[in-house]
Amino acid sequence: MATLPVYRWRLAPDGYATRRQLRAVGLRPGGQDVAAQLERPRRRHGPLVAYLYRIDHAKPVRPLTPARWAALAKANTARRTCPACRQDAGYVISTSLGMCSTCAYPDNAPEGASWNSSPHTAR
Repeated sequence: MATLPVYRWRLAPDGYATRRQLRAVGLRPGGQDVAAQLERPRRRHGPLVAYLYRIDHAKPVRPLTPARWAALAKANTARRTCPACRQDAGYVISTSLGMCSTCAYPDNAPEGASWNSSPHTAR
C-alpha cells in the first residue's frame, strides 16, 4: 500500500487542489483517488488535514438537471418553513430553535404586535 505525500500548509506544489478549490474553478475530482494531503499544525487535537486531488485528472462539474433544480428548491423551501406556524419565515430556520424566531420568542415580538396579529399566525 503506497503512502500519500504529505505537504505542510500552503506549501503544496502546483497542480494539486482541494475539493473546494476544484469546485471554485468548475471542476470535481471525477473518481480519482486522493493524490496528497496537507497538514496544518495545531496545538490541540492533532494537525488539520486537507486532501488534495490532481487538477489535470479533474473533470468538469455536471450541470443540474431541471428535476434536481426543482428538488433543491423544494428542500430550501422546507428549511424556511416553520413547523409551528407553517409560514415561510423568509430565512433558513435554525435547527437549535426548531421554529421561527416569532414562535420561539413570542414575548419579544415588536411593541403593539400580539402573537395572533403577527404575519406568522396559523391559519
